[in-house]
Amino acid sequence: MQTLKILAPCGILGYGFPEASFARGMAMEPDAIIVDAGSTDAGPHKLGAGVAIVSDAAMRRDLEIIIIAAASAGIPVLIGSAGGSGGRVHVEHTIAIVRQIIAARHLQDLPSAAVWADIPKDLIRRKQREGRIGPLGRTVPELTEERLDKTVSVVAQMGHEPFERALRQGYRLIVGGRAYDPSPFAAFCAYRGFPLAYGYHIGKILECAALCAVPGTTKDCMLGTVREDGFTVEPLSGQRSCTPLSVAAHTFYEKEHPYLLHGPGITMDLQDCRFTQLEGGKVLVTGSRLLQSVPYTVKLEGALPKAYRTFVIAGVRDPLMIAGLPQIEKEAEAQVRAYYQSIYPDGDYRIHFYHYGMDAVLGAAEPEKGLPHEVGLLFEVIAASQEQADAVCASLRSTLLHYGYEGRRSTAGNLAFPFAPSDVSFGPVYEFSVYHLMALEGREPVELFPVEPISWR
Repeated sequence: MQTLKILAPCGILGYGFPEASFARGMAMEPDAIIVDAGSTDAGPHKLGAGVAIVSDAAMRRDLEIIIIAAASAGIPVLIGSAGGSGGRVHVEHTIAIVRQIIAARHLQDLPSAAVWADIPKDLIRRKQREGRIGPLGRTVPELTEERLDKTVSVVAQMGHEPFERALRQGYRLIVGGRAYDPSPFAAFCAYRGFPLAYGYHIGKILECAALCAVPGTTKDCMLGTVREDGFTVEPLSGQRSCTPLSVAAHTFYEKEHPYLLHGPGITMDLQDCRFTQLEGGKVLVTGSRLLQSVPYTVKLEGALPKAYRTFVIAGVRDPLMIAGLPQIEKEAEAQVRAYYQSIYPDGDYRIHFYHYGMDAVLGAAEPEKGLPHEVGLLFEVIAASQEQADAVCASLRSTLLHYGYEGRRSTAGNLAFPFAPSDVSFGPVYEFSVYHLMALEGREPVELFPVEPISWR
């Protein structure tokens, strides 16, 4: 039986992996190394600010191991959502790190390409006029002309087609922009003639590497083996094992439907999947089906700068203050707003409080109503400028620090600060201005994501 082996080193490029696990995977002679490098889990900041999810040092460490091993074995490397958000600045930053490795290891002849995922705003405007763009979810704000103009950049989650095109053009190191997480895996399967349904399904599992194992982690390697009738997944560390439950659970996480998983132009139908335990901690998956979605849609992501943030983290241990925190905060905020009324008459700033140890995670829905003996208090000010956020937050901090609440036995020291300075100027705050689905037609699923050769000389 013909098989196709894919080595997935880690859940996100730069998260790291044990070299022993990676070596074990390479000894099993994989046909490709594929790694996802991005996510929107961290919110819109990385996309809007144009910064990476991981450090340069971490990215270079992982890339160096991967590229050297793949070049030695003569197998391709596919990277999806390079730099974290997959915009041009993120892809270019990743390429700059790769260039250092290529030069140091004398691999200038390695056929390489970038696959760009940036979408022109003029195209978005045209598609919107044609009624081919809609919000992804009921709470997404309307995509107005003003919001689109202020958006830093827009990317789209590409499907498997652009990666497959790059493979067919002979490239063996492919640095892709924003992509649907399973797309590079599916592309390699399609390129080698294996069922696309299994390509997308194994990609859904392997894009988080060993998170589907027990114990699960994104920082260890997995090997996936695709066959005509299914695929197997297995961890490459003796400390982990896959079970039908762990693999099935990971298949369906982060999804709103129990067995229908939507992607660019496709829907994975996993209703009839079977997960079978094999020896050696492997799991066999069969029964995956793929439905074509009409129209073909891609998810657009764009971010705009919204405001500036300053925040303070402090500890509170006085039971009287803990019991009265909501009222104390209300009165302290009122004092601060009264003070700044003449300075910032429009009141263009927001104040938020979070009580870690009491209700910070669930808020009003918190079922445990008992008071703890201490609370981690986080408060933030979001304003139109960093100067305004800093000023208001400093006043709020000093007001809370010395606030004379009922029953207080001391004259100061309401808050315990874990570090100095206590106030942290965060900088710009971004929000998703574009979080929409865009319908494509014709050759657009390929042509909107151009493949551009990279010269290392």
